Amino acid sequence: MRRKTKGRGLGAVLAASAVLISGCMGSVDPAELPGVYRDDTTGGELQLESDGTFSATGVSTDGSSDPADFSGRWEFRDSQASSDFIYLTVDDGGLGRTSGVQLYPSGGEAVEFRPDPDGKPSLKLTRAPAP
Repeated sequence: MRRKTKGRGLGAVLAASAVLISGCMGSVDPAELPGVYRDDTTGGELQLESDGTFSATGVSTDGSSDPADFSGRWEFRDSQASSDFIYLTVDDGGLGRTSGVQLYPSGGEAVEFRPDPDGKPSLKLTRAPAP
């Protein structure tokens, strides 16, 4: 019976390691981020332009506020210590007192707003097909 316990423990360690390693492997190429991202359920849309500007229509960044339209500049931040993210600097008044929001790449074709970086996304937008 002791041998089974060790085997289970080793299996759990290997499974946890695989999850951690897979989370670190997916690097993001900032040149591939520009495009239109949508949520078909809410109708929210975010457009990241290649010149570093963005516009959002009908987007709730925290899941509890009313959807808003806002715009500004975006910058990809490659974090060595935690998740890479896109920082959205919001133009004056676009989100009231909020001047910036973090947006997290999720796979190659989606981005997520997460009020808590370690929590579940409040809104996930998927890349729209090119026209």
